[in-house]
Amino acid sequence: MKPSLDEIDNKILALLMDDARMPTSTIAKRVGIARTTAIARIGAMEKRGVIAGYGLRLNQALYQPAVRAYVGISLDPRSAAAFIARLQKMPEVETLCAVSGSVDYMLTLRCLSTAELDRLLDQIGALEGVRQTSTSIILTKRIDRSPI
Repeated sequence: MKPSLDEIDNKILALLMDDARMPTSTIAKRVGIARTTAIARIGAMEKRGVIAGYGLRLNQALYQPAVRAYVGISLDPRSAAAFIARLQKMPEVETLCAVSGSVDYMLTLRCLSTAELDRLLDQIGALEGVRQTSTSIILTKRIDRSPI
């Protein structure tokens, strides 16, 4: 069952997603509630599991390799298990998601160079069952609420 959140809870969550270390007094001021109310609401969301934890976000310029790309893949359905097993062995594969739409899978690759990306795309394209790939290189992240 999805926990119900009101407008104030959603505002608090948005602030915490942008800066999990934001002082409760700052959150309270920005949302327009008392500091003790903010503390109580955050505690309640933690207890209900809405807030599962707090994390660290690394400086992308220092942590991320130079090139990241999204790759859409159309695949013969009978090849899915072997395809997934092969991708699990590739450390450059950051995420693999089954998706609906014109492609079957969407993956994120992280590489040190465009030459490495090119080599990796050739390897992926040559895997049995791969019918088509479509690649978009990530230029910049305009909004990033991911933990890393």
